[in-house]
Amino acid sequence: MTEADTRARILSAALEEFSERGYHATSVRELAERVGVTKTAVLYHFPGKADIVTALAEPLLDDLEATMDKAEAAADPRAAAIEGVLDVWLSHRYLLRMNLRDLGLTASKAVFERFRDGMLKANVLVAGPAADLAARVRAAQAIAMLSDPVVLFADAPTDELRATILDGVARLFGTPAAARGRRGRPSVMSPETVEAAHRLYDAGHSAADIATALGVSRATIYRHLPDAE
Repeated sequence: MTEADTRARILSAALEEFSERGYHATSVRELAERVGVTKTAVLYHFPGKADIVTALAEPLLDDLEATMDKAEAAADPRAAAIEGVLDVWLSHRYLLRMNLRDLGLTASKAVFERFRDGMLKANVLVAGPAADLAARVRAAQAIAMLSDPVVLFADAPTDELRATILDGVARLFGTPAAARGRRGRPSVMSPETVEAAHRLYDAGHSAADIATALGVSRATIYRHLPDAE
């Protein structure tokens, strides 16, 4: 087994243990036993438990920072920030769920600071320039709406979960479905997206709402859901 393999196995075991038992309740010795290595071997790769959290969180934080930079340059920073943050959460949903048990991600000061700075930047982008207190609070509410459903329903189908969360945020801002981004939508849907579209239609959503939520054109929805016309 290479050092890279050992490191990856330690991180995988840590994510499972921290999710099941909590960060504070899991010892380095127990992690070592689960991986099948010595405690010294774990400490060789990660001098402390907080260093394991830092390594687990780094991909999420890298994605969050890159997404916020991209949203800042977008034509619609608010929409780009909301959808971008949600996509990051969906990509790292099991790490976020780990944090639900005992806020283990805050064990690393570096992780906490990067996470805090990313969220503050997201708030600025969602609230808009020269936002007053009400706008900043509304932005914070919208951002908060993105994470809890991802954590609570981590095993739900991704496309359907994403669509439902974005619909809730749009309702918070009072955005009419017909006004949410009509142009530039892709015309191809994956099998998973088609399945999500059927579920949303069966749940009573209109073709326009489904197209907006899934990020495709309305014509594409009609092609896959002829009954919706």
